[in-house]
Amino acid sequence: MSERKASDVFVECLEAEGVKYVFGIPGEETLDLNQSLDDSSVQFVPVRHEQGGGYMADAYGRLTGRAGVCLGTLGPGATNLVTAVADAYLDRAPLVALTGQSDLERMHKESHQYIDLIGIMRPVTKWNARVSSPEIVPEVVRKAFKVAESEKPGSTHLELPEDVMGRPLDARPLPGHAPVQTEPGMRELQAATELIMGAENPIILAGNGAIRGHASRALRALVHTTGIPVAETFMAKGLLDYEDSHALGTVGLQSRDYEMAGFDDADVVIAVGYDLVEHAPEHWNAKGNKRIVMIDTVAAEIDEFFLPEIELVGDIAHVLARLAAACQRSPSMPAGSQRLRELVLGALEEARGDSHFPMRPPRVLADIRSTLRPSDLLVSDVGLHKLWIGRMFPAHEPGTVLIANGLAGMGFALPTAIAAKLVDPSRHVVTVSGDGGFLMNCQELETAVRLKTPVVNVVWENGQYGSIVWKQDKKFGRHFGVDFGNPDFVKLAEAFGMPAWRCANADEFSQHLHTALTLDLPSLIVVPIDYSVDVAISRELGAETVAT
Repeated sequence: MSERKASDVFVECLEAEGVKYVFGIPGEETLDLNQSLDDSSVQFVPVRHEQGGGYMADAYGRLTGRAGVCLGTLGPGATNLVTAVADAYLDRAPLVALTGQSDLERMHKESHQYIDLIGIMRPVTKWNARVSSPEIVPEVVRKAFKVAESEKPGSTHLELPEDVMGRPLDARPLPGHAPVQTEPGMRELQAATELIMGAENPIILAGNGAIRGHASRALRALVHTTGIPVAETFMAKGLLDYEDSHALGTVGLQSRDYEMAGFDDADVVIAVGYDLVEHAPEHWNAKGNKRIVMIDTVAAEIDEFFLPEIELVGDIAHVLARLAAACQRSPSMPAGSQRLRELVLGALEEARGDSHFPMRPPRVLADIRSTLRPSDLLVSDVGLHKLWIGRMFPAHEPGTVLIANGLAGMGFALPTAIAAKLVDPSRHVVTVSGDGGFLMNCQELETAVRLKTPVVNVVWENGQYGSIVWKQDKKFGRHFGVDFGNPDFVKLAEAFGMPAWRCANADEFSQHLHTALTLDLPSLIVVPIDYSVDVAISRELGAETVAT
């Protein structure tokens, strides 16, 4: 029996943490680690760019609550991971990034491909460390996963010097435990109950934390017990079924979103898993006079427009269940406003008969919603289409619309969809990308074909960076530096070994989408898009307040 080395123990620690996949690209400095992975139960998934592997790990963390793992070698392999690591950091997705590094003896001097990865990763991780000796492997792996998965979750990073991973080591993984979650005291719960019971027009603002905390069922119970309506952020879509009469719609795109959802008349705002990264509270509490009850997993961030009167810190679903049991408001008590919801859903319904070609965004989204089942998944890339999806695409269930929001990096959709299919092959997964963002990680089409993950890639084609065109036109009355050419996307997809179609009229899109969803391999649909319809939908909603 060969002598065990540090890389073997490291991978045993990954197995102990329940890791199923490591997404990445092998390097000369990770030879030992990759050999150990090959001899383990962990599947190493080679990708075509480290950023794609990082986004796959990010998506795995978002969907499972367990840290996704990505790997890059030293130097460019590590720097290629940074964008995806930062995305997980700002969107609160548990992720552990692994990077190779040169031998310890070379770090004190100028050396080929050596750069300070610990320093580079520090601003975009919750914690990161160098594995400076074999003996600390069990501790650093356990800490990396514990920190990544603890609220608020995010990214961590471990640097693996080549010589350390090859040294002998006889050790065992440390036992893992679920992160400990505090609970609010009875005094705080009673105070919150009294404030909510005494409110005339309370409103719930639900955010990403409620999705992460699997709090949809508890939130719906509270809503149906008390009659308090819910407005959702982009990342909280589906916490309340959009067809529920208590749903106020998705807020956070334009200046009058909150006013039209009834926030101006609200005397109490119950912020449930609301993350300031999603949308600044100044937009819904401009006067700073709202009485706020915060329900979240950690204490409130400091912001002059977000000063909760009561903070209920703990498991969000559990706190909501306790409030539902304590509050006895009349479910018929009016609050909030349906103006925003009615305007948006009305525009979506009107679009179902729109035969204009190139297609307008509302028609495409209406067709996708009509085709997908309630539990199926839509993944949005970043660009003007993301604002359309955030504004208009309705969700029945939580976690069925994935949007990169905090960092908002282009190229997010395709790698995310691949990971989503690995997590749950039974769900249909459709991506929407612009022609700008799609080419940023289109190489992962090969990964999708190789893994046989049948994701449907919908590319909105207009030959421009649409969101910048929109903003330049609004600010300067013209646009510049935004036009580009495209390859033939159908031929490109076919070169990767997948079927693809280009829509020639508005009715063809739905037909192609139905066909694509029956296949057991990935596919691509090109939709020529007309962005002349303003994502603002109506002047009544005011100017935009969110970046793409």
